[in-house]
Amino acid sequence: MLPTKIQHIFEPDPLQCGQAVLSMLTGKSVDEIIKECETVRETDLKCMKRVLEENGMRLLGDRKAVTNKKDLPDVALLSLETPKCWHWSLYFKGLFYDPEYGLIKDFPPSNRRYFWEISAKF
Repeated sequence: MLPTKIQHIFEPDPLQCGQAVLSMLTGKSVDEIIKECETVRETDLKCMKRVLEENGMRLLGDRKAVTNKKDLPDVALLSLETPKCWHWSLYFKGLFYDPEYGLIKDFPPSNRRYFWEISAKF
């Protein structure tokens, strides 16, 4: 089930942006999500998909490139090439809920940007 609102969560560690995004989407603590991901380190797409599905959500279609936020669906998982590394972020109904930069109105600093739409599983 998709959330109706999001509470922003900062990543507890620079390697836990994926866990923080999943925590925001599920309403679970980052520690609970770390257990579901089975890692305290970086998450990959396979892990993100699995945890979303276990929590009643799914990614629709393939990864799509994006440059303008008006092209994003209401709820999207973002994969961003930041100056430091690849980074997971969340777009929810007009705002970016970024685990590193906070709640912001436009994309976090990034060179390349991709997204997957998130929907309810059923």
